[in-house]
Amino acid sequence: MEKIQHNHVQAKGLKLHVAQIGTGPKVVAFLHGFPEIWYSWRHQMVAVANAGYRAISIDFRGYGLSEHPSEPEKATFNDFVDDVVAVLDSLGITKAHLVAKDFGAFVAAMVGILHPDRVSTIILLGVPFLLPGLSPLQSQLHLIPPGFYMLRWMVPGGAEADFGRFDTKTVIRKVYIMFSGSLPPVAADNQEITELIDSSAPLPGWLSEEDLAEYGSLYEKSGFRTALQVPYRTMMLPCGLDDGKIRASGLVIMGEKDYIMKFPGLEDYIRSGKVKEFVPNLDVTFLAQGTHFVQEQLPEEVNHLIISFLNKHCE
Repeated sequence: MEKIQHNHVQAKGLKLHVAQIGTGPKVVAFLHGFPEIWYSWRHQMVAVANAGYRAISIDFRGYGLSEHPSEPEKATFNDFVDDVVAVLDSLGITKAHLVAKDFGAFVAAMVGILHPDRVSTIILLGVPFLLPGLSPLQSQLHLIPPGFYMLRWMVPGGAEADFGRFDTKTVIRKVYIMFSGSLPPVAADNQEITELIDSSAPLPGWLSEEDLAEYGSLYEKSGFRTALQVPYRTMMLPCGLDDGKIRASGLVIMGEKDYIMKFPGLEDYIRSGKVKEFVPNLDVTFLAQGTHFVQEQLPEEVNHLIISFLNKHCE
């Protein structure tokens, strides 16, 4: 960890934070989800650097140590796509392997369609290949209960009021514990999402109090303004790329116990092979004990899968 270097690059008028380790022409760019940050890739960055790759991990605009856009409530997934390309340009990187988690999967897929010449391979964790608008799952969306956290957080002001009752570290603690479960977080009509988890609940064994403190300090700096806009308040907005195909080779790593697997239609989308209509050259791996945070929960297994895939497809 002490070898990871930090700097900021100018991208679309904003200073974006980038963590880096390793050197050379083979580049792996890590894209985080929520409630994650560059730090969520700490285990993978060191591992791929030791395997001969240059690892970079981006804090998206409005997250962690990156600047907020002037109007966070107008941010879109396209802005995050622009961030990835701008960071690659600023660092003189023509092409990279993308490794993305959670909503970062949407960003990686969009980069793969809009900028195929910049992408060597795409590896996704926790969310398969999807686009904003969730078009492959549209027919199932009516099955989502109204208390599902994603629907609650789409409403401006709702999550802000809920989160505002606690310090940032407690919010991240609750969300990490909640997202580590095998059941989708669904609140009752008279219940807030954060009330699903007691503030004194223990962290998962693979997440230390020191790790939580790191996340808490980073989100204390950034707050949740941009984070609630992207992904939650833009997730259902179509991006106009539904007919696009991913030419790059892809890998999806999912935990069998990931609550996302119970999202209506998602497991069938993966296991039936329909996802391969979007990404023809795709491998899918399930980790039996894996939850939503497989890269932190099972770093050695995930690192092996990532590095093996990269070595197989490295140009």
